[in-house]
Amino acid sequence: MSTHHDPIPSSVYDLSNAAPYRVWGADGIEPSALDQMKRAVRLPVAMRGALMPDAHQGYGLPIGGVLATDNSVIPYAVGVDIACRMRLTVFNASPGALDQHRDLFRDALERQTRFGAGSEWSIPREHEVMDDPLWREHPAARQHRDIAQRQLGTSGSGNHFVEFGALNVHSAIESPLGTIPPGTYLALLSHSGSRRFGLEMANHYTQLAMRQRAALPKDFQHLAWLSLDDEAGAEYWAAMQLAGRYASANHAVIHRQIIDALRMPVLGGVENHHNFAWKEQIEGREAIVHRKGATPAGEGVLGVIPGSMGAPGYVVRGLGSAESLNSAAHGAGRRMSRKQAFAQFDWDGVQARLSALGIELISGGLDEAPGAYKDIHQVMADQSDLVVALAEFHPRLVKMDGAGSGPRWGSKRKGKKGKRRR
Repeated sequence: MSTHHDPIPSSVYDLSNAAPYRVWGADGIEPSALDQMKRAVRLPVAMRGALMPDAHQGYGLPIGGVLATDNSVIPYAVGVDIACRMRLTVFNASPGALDQHRDLFRDALERQTRFGAGSEWSIPREHEVMDDPLWREHPAARQHRDIAQRQLGTSGSGNHFVEFGALNVHSAIESPLGTIPPGTYLALLSHSGSRRFGLEMANHYTQLAMRQRAALPKDFQHLAWLSLDDEAGAEYWAAMQLAGRYASANHAVIHRQIIDALRMPVLGGVENHHNFAWKEQIEGREAIVHRKGATPAGEGVLGVIPGSMGAPGYVVRGLGSAESLNSAAHGAGRRMSRKQAFAQFDWDGVQARLSALGIELISGGLDEAPGAYKDIHQVMADQSDLVVALAEFHPRLVKMDGAGSGPRWGSKRKGKKGKRRR
């Protein structure tokens, strides 16, 4: 069991001093997100901060926020989808294959993926991550091993996706997953995280942190932290690391299943977390660097920054900016809420836009319409000092969650192709 501490008196918390931070693309960031960043750097454990150009309001730390803290971790500054991440697989094939064999690729996405908050496989998928001893030893993680096993190789709802597209490589990509020379290739891109397991860990340890820091003002409560010297902090850190390994395995299974179904040769790929915390050196001191919706962009580090279902994504190489805490944007970033998107867009308009771009949407939500997102080209321009683009990914065949609340296109596959509904 985790150690429970009595709330610390409010007089202990000095929230008057702000750690230094910098904002990229401030003109495109909503005031509420800017205010959240201003609060975060006032924490007594804050060392430095940064706000990326795709930023928008979240809980506690804004999405797109980066925060370095002293020997402490903030569960909600990591996010509720711990280790949400990207994975790109590049095939040794032309993207023209998508047009020549569209049914093959559509069927691979329909049969080899599952979407939705509660989605799982009836026959659990296998991966060595499920042999990790922490599934038995960790006091909180062990309760969720079974659901984690069933959800391995699935994607959530919201902005999670699996899609095929054309990758235009301008500069050679050298990664542990293989070398990709300049050229144009068929590629598979996925966005997902640690599923129900990560959500449960985030909520459990956030509640512990909030009880420990109950004296924080109301608008600071979602920034409650755990000391890494305490039992609860050490437990969360271990659970976060396990969630990171699980999320990576989740993508590996998704890609393995699709690759096996297609039987096409693979050149290589790129992957990265964008909801995580790392131990890094900041000005000669060890710090816990939280990246909540931010891509690691240390010098030479590779990452994937997606746009939307109707906009390109990018493979990038970090430039190692100390001011950004070696970080960059994790996507285009929302420019409106899901509720606003449902009210503003309709499927006739969205489908017309996608069709004009040569993009087929198998399933998805109207809240993920391209117009709900910022201009990815502007976001990339705003962070030209943080990353250099090596390649552009252009979506062509997209699958997202097709079931749930709000207007949806398509539905989750349950043995047969789902009906499209407006």
